[in-house]
Amino acid sequence: MEKYLYLALMLFSISYPLAQSFEHRITYYRQWRYLFPAIAITAFVFIVWDHWFTVIGVWEFNPRYVLGLFFLELPIEEWMFFIAVPFASIFIYEVLNYFVKKDVLQPIAKATTLFLIPFLFVVGMLNLDKWYTSVNLLLGSGTLAMHYIFFQTKYLGRFYLAYLVHLIPFLLVNGVLTGGFTEEPVVIYNNAENLGIRIFTIPIEDTVYSMILLLMNISFYEKFRQRKTIQTVKSL
Repeated sequence: MEKYLYLALMLFSISYPLAQSFEHRITYYRQWRYLFPAIAITAFVFIVWDHWFTVIGVWEFNPRYVLGLFFLELPIEEWMFFIAVPFASIFIYEVLNYFVKKDVLQPIAKATTLFLIPFLFVVGMLNLDKWYTSVNLLLGSGTLAMHYIFFQTKYLGRFYLAYLVHLIPFLLVNGVLTGGFTEEPVVIYNNAENLGIRIFTIPIEDTVYSMILLLMNISFYEKFRQRKTIQTVKSL
């Protein structure tokens, strides 16, 4: 049964958001036409990244906890990760948007972003000998910069709130993947390619990886919704 662990984790991650998608207040299902294109574009970027890092040995997947179906060196469960996790994370974003009417982090969104962009860039450049650290932090800096260029602070306060809340399930899911609750990790990291700093069993770089995944999905998601709104206004 161990080989079903990663699969079960992905099904668990998506089960509640999927079940609540038709809840009458959030009506998450009505946003799927914007959500799934955003997930598809972001997944393409991350699958290319994951494939590359798997090939060069930055990480590997423990055959003990996966079904054994691989595409582009990645287990089928890893492909599911880039659907299930964004689906659940954007659900958190939408729930917070509905229940927290005030954009509470908007006042600090600009300052936070203008700090993180150079901070991640500098730390990434100082660790070019570590693939996961450098690529992750440099891409994080670039993703924040691109979002800021296109959207300014319009969505950043909402993003930061969703990111902070999503860290709760993030610690659970990544804790399982990195061996916090099992004899061996599901995803085995090459510690020569990261800083070696862990939150419990989770590499610190994973927090930036998850930030990029969420922000990229939100950026495309909101862009598609914005385009639809403009088209609707023009048709009136």
